[in-house]
Amino acid sequence: MKKLFYILIFSTILGAPSTVVFAQKSYTVVLDAGHGGKDPGNLGNGFKEKDIALKVVQIVGKNLEKHSDINVIYTRNEDIFIDLWKRGDIANTAKADLFVSIHCDSHTSNAYGAGTFVLGLRGNKKNLEIAKRENAVILLEDNYREKYVGFDPNSAESVIGLSLLQEENLDKSLEIASIIQNNFTNDLKRLDRKVKQDNFQVLRETIMPSVLIELGFLTNRNEGAFLDSYSGQHQMGSSIAAAIESFIDHLKLNTVKASNGTRTISKEVKATIENNVGIEYKVQIASGKSLISTEAYNFKGLRDVQRIEVGRFYKYYYGISTKYRDVLESLKEAKQKGYTSAFIVAFKNGEKISVTEANKMD
Repeated sequence: MKKLFYILIFSTILGAPSTVVFAQKSYTVVLDAGHGGKDPGNLGNGFKEKDIALKVVQIVGKNLEKHSDINVIYTRNEDIFIDLWKRGDIANTAKADLFVSIHCDSHTSNAYGAGTFVLGLRGNKKNLEIAKRENAVILLEDNYREKYVGFDPNSAESVIGLSLLQEENLDKSLEIASIIQNNFTNDLKRLDRKVKQDNFQVLRETIMPSVLIELGFLTNRNEGAFLDSYSGQHQMGSSIAAAIESFIDHLKLNTVKASNGTRTISKEVKATIENNVGIEYKVQIASGKSLISTEAYNFKGLRDVQRIEVGRFYKYYYGISTKYRDVLESLKEAKQKGYTSAFIVAFKNGEKISVTEANKMD
């Protein structure tokens, strides 16, 4: 479980009050080995996705557990079946800082290479087929129709139409995904299948930065043999662990040094003691790689759409306001125009924060 302790000490020196804030935090990472139990995943060339995913996850976890400030939680640490909703629930209950789901890919061709996915509004036809394969495990769950109302893993409309519970964390998801892909490409010399966005149910269930990794293709005999080997699993697992360590190091930079340079004040505490300045709300209506003109005719008549570039992706915002009640009206208008997956995001002095945090300062 994530630990966060604050101790505030107030003192007066020559009539001037001063405050020192100590912050100590551990970061929780939930590791998810895809498939398991009655769901073997893909069986390209006789290799078992569920076994390879578990072994790589265990290697990642073993590396991370060497750090006293990283708490590792496994959705499964043995060959058992876990519902997709439960995997996300484990991460949400733990209030995790990061969720990483590990899989192996398959294809009718001799395709090869490693790729990393984050949750997104839509994907191309090739990415959609990958999402449909990974989401199809839902059909093995008990009472899946009640758990995933209206969702058909074999329907393109259902896959594309999923609501985006995790979209507020897209920036951080893209950051960790990029680090993972750079490690695969630069350190391990794996073919780079890039960071992509698509609608994986297991990512949809989480409310923190999340990625799904496709280690490679078991249907490619050479790559399958590499992933099924002790050496291949350790190379991939160690590379993923190093990426997560780097990502957590970036999270730590969100602390601000005190005047004496030796103590830190956490970002969470800093937000509560700052004045309410620079709060801005927006409605995110779209996100993707397409560079679209912000003219109203491209956005169903919505005017004053703002486009922001984030890495290789573009985000499109509507209804920018400093008041939450006003942005609620903009959200309603966007949904009426057909942007049913639109949602509110918040910024403070240009830095993205949670809407809940912004409301406390509004």
